[in-house]
Amino acid sequence: MLTILGFGMIATFLVLIMLKKMSPIAALVLIPALFCVFVGKGAHLGDYVIKGVGSLAPTAAMLMFAIIYFGVMIDVGLFDPVVRGILRFCRADPMRVVVGTAVLAAIVSLDGDGSTTFMITVSAMYPLYKRLGMSLVVMTGVAAMANGVMNTLPWGGPTARAATALKVDASDIFVPMIPALAVGLVAVFVLAYVLGLRERKRVGHLCLEEVLEPRAETVLVAAGGAGDPDGADGAARTATGGDTDLPRGTDLPGGDGFQGLDAARATLRPRLYWFNALLTVALLTSMIMEWLPIPVLFLIGAALALTVNFPHIPDQKARIAAHADNVVNVSGMVFAAAVFTGVLNGTGMVKHMADWLVGVVPDSMGSQMGLVTGLLSLPLTYFMSNDGFYFGVVPVLAEAGAAHGVSPLEIARASLAGQALHMSSPLVPAVYVLVGMAKVEFGDHTRFTVKWAALTCLVVLASGILFGII
Repeated sequence: MLTILGFGMIATFLVLIMLKKMSPIAALVLIPALFCVFVGKGAHLGDYVIKGVGSLAPTAAMLMFAIIYFGVMIDVGLFDPVVRGILRFCRADPMRVVVGTAVLAAIVSLDGDGSTTFMITVSAMYPLYKRLGMSLVVMTGVAAMANGVMNTLPWGGPTARAATALKVDASDIFVPMIPALAVGLVAVFVLAYVLGLRERKRVGHLCLEEVLEPRAETVLVAAGGAGDPDGADGAARTATGGDTDLPRGTDLPGGDGFQGLDAARATLRPRLYWFNALLTVALLTSMIMEWLPIPVLFLIGAALALTVNFPHIPDQKARIAAHADNVVNVSGMVFAAAVFTGVLNGTGMVKHMADWLVGVVPDSMGSQMGLVTGLLSLPLTYFMSNDGFYFGVVPVLAEAGAAHGVSPLEIARASLAGQALHMSSPLVPAVYVLVGMAKVEFGDHTRFTVKWAALTCLVVLASGILFGII
């Protein structure tokens, strides 16, 4: 019964948000609360929620101060050269813009943190998507998939969890998987190319000079079709029509303008550029080396960034207020997700779901447990946290595989295949940073991304099998 209710709760949540019948925050709170009553454990709901909030509180704190830190870095111009470089590559061609999104997300993902990757990627690319009238779900989908593949780095989380759960060396898991993961990353770039061609056909493209011209007259963004079936912003529009009806270089309300290219904005601190760059490198290095907990690092980093760049208290308050919307939206979503995960874990739904999925694997497939693990990693890492999957399910799969001569290392490598899909899971806090900053509905992102992310996961798994890694 708990198995059925667990899958029913997740399915209800996904259907309601994709149909836009409920907001993600409301669905994350009300649906698990209702199912908790169905299970007959409504009296324990408070305990489950408090435990869930306790487990996610460090993540919420990290996201809160990370948003402030990187928001300040964007305000002072640290990433302006990156934005300009990407824009020069893109040349206002939608195909190049989408490919550039994938490349930028993959590069920034080297820091091992999905939230910072999405903040930097969206901040750099969002203005260009808006200016050209491109689909924002293409941006969020491509960024999530690129980050998902790169999330398998030893310091990214899943590899370390698999190594810890199976008591093997992380390098023995990751290094042999590099060829398969490289193929997966290439698949993301190819997919970005294909999606970019679709966007080019839909909206047309301009030359870079037209897009960046400070006060151009009406510039047509030609449409190749009647609209975007995958949740695009709309069909054809002009640069002076719709939601971009402002002169070039003007900052739009809500951050829709070319802020990263406005060389005259008051928040720029060119004399402190190298201080900010070194502070960011030191922060990321500290994260990778794990010298302090990540929430503590971002708390200290945000305090330093504000104090040095904006020594006057009113200016500091203004910067915090400027990023307050993102902070409230994201941290609120994380705490709402704590209700969902708290009920899933507290009622035992997750354990029963995992046991059922493992139990349906026939004994004849015992010698193919690597393939089975890879296939199961897609739904399981989407429907549960990485901790639940790697510490609760993978050891069971490894034990079943060992009985048929399949090594724990093979199981561990196969378990990484589903990460491209995992990064769009409603249980991953970073995805709310992505959709929140991109002003995309979570349901639209899910509907667009899941099919492409699942295909990317299958490419990684097939490559692993082809190369004899899995």
